[in-house]
Amino acid sequence: MRPLRSLLACLFAAGVSALSTSGNRLLVIMDDVSEKESYSQFLGDLESLSYLPCRGFQLSFESPKSESLSLFHLGERTYDHLLFFPTKTKGLGPNLTPNLLVDFVNAKGNILVTLSSGTTAPTSLISLLNELDIQLPADRTGLVVDHFNYDASSSPDTHDVLVLPAPFPVRPDVKDFFSGADVSSPSEKVLAFPRGVGATLGNGPLLAPILRAPRTAYSYNPKEQKETVDDLFAAGEQLALVATFQARNSARVTLVGSAEMLQDKWFDAEVKTKEGKATKTFNREFAKRVSGWTFNEIGVLRVNWIEHRLDEPGAPNNVSNPKIYRVKNDVKYTISLSEYSWTAWQPFTLPPDSDEIQLEFSMLSPFHRLALAPDASLSSDTATAYSVRFKVPDRHGIFNFRVSYKRPFLSNVEEKNTVSVRHIGHDEWPRSWAISGAWPWMSGIGVTVVGWLAFCVIWMFSAPVGPKVEVGKKTQ
Repeated sequence: MRPLRSLLACLFAAGVSALSTSGNRLLVIMDDVSEKESYSQFLGDLESLSYLPCRGFQLSFESPKSESLSLFHLGERTYDHLLFFPTKTKGLGPNLTPNLLVDFVNAKGNILVTLSSGTTAPTSLISLLNELDIQLPADRTGLVVDHFNYDASSSPDTHDVLVLPAPFPVRPDVKDFFSGADVSSPSEKVLAFPRGVGATLGNGPLLAPILRAPRTAYSYNPKEQKETVDDLFAAGEQLALVATFQARNSARVTLVGSAEMLQDKWFDAEVKTKEGKATKTFNREFAKRVSGWTFNEIGVLRVNWIEHRLDEPGAPNNVSNPKIYRVKNDVKYTISLSEYSWTAWQPFTLPPDSDEIQLEFSMLSPFHRLALAPDASLSSDTATAYSVRFKVPDRHGIFNFRVSYKRPFLSNVEEKNTVSVRHIGHDEWPRSWAISGAWPWMSGIGVTVVGWLAFCVIWMFSAPVGPKVEVGKKTQ
């Protein structure tokens, strides 16, 4: 009964809005529309509203050089997501230039790029990936092979169909976005990676690999028929088979080195290791999770509200988010976060005693950097509130409450609230009689004043002494 209610809620949500947080308009680029028959299950999963999770994307199919294709209209995106399948053309036409693709990413559009060793990658996609610090082989047709981890039934001689364990969980406290497996059993599910291309990633913090090649794999040009391969593009874990790039505006670009792994024949197919062990592939679920992350269906964080206020008993006019504080004030800061998972917002949780989410109270540099902890009193069924209490530093000026939370496979949280911090007013200092240490000095002042007054009284009311007159005998 519960799945039925969830399905009805999903259908209703799809009728009123997109199930992806950034929209449901998906443009699919392929040479011939008839090719979509090879990817019918993958594309059907994107469009599906008949089973959970409901996705409900509106697919539009265009060839690379279509004259009617346009990514923008009147300065706004005409599509929310792009999906590139391998194409035989070296160029993608004037409507899919590298500059337009970069503009699409800057406009918070998401892109999923798939490659194949049998076709040459278009120049526009090569340039886009170079902008993201993702390097492909110079010949653009590098093939990844592995003589130890291959499918013995489909590639007994060429060894170009890799059989790999599903990726390890990205966040140890929850199930993995991509494999769905727990940490204790990451190798129970396997992926088939047939005739794919590997890429090398730069050191930028915006890049993150999902699936790396095994240590025994390498990439070479299959057109060069040599007995030995001397000049390798990359080998082992240098090769990223599936990689992601998340821009600072949280737009997402994903590179899948093998488009064939998304075809129907590899969804739930049976592969056989060289030892003879047969296992069904996890490709369909993996494809769903990779595309779901790329198209903002999972791993999306939302800031619901932010509050900072005085945390002092009996504070007058204790309003939320004031524009000015006083030095040495006690302040409480709270931020509410939710995470989107397929069809609904849910509380964003971290492992117990985690200090990942931090608050900086800074001017030019942070005066405080404090870990935010869950606040159960302010949390709800769809959001988790994180709070911290601290004392404003003894420094007046312009300060910022800043939360910068950036982790792989989660959208970025960048929040800054500016306030003024003033000095203590003359009428806000404690009076001298309220300070016990001042009592001896005050007593000394009192004694001095009383002594001076006593002296004045004695001086004013005491008669002066006159001159002495001698009384003698009167003489004639």
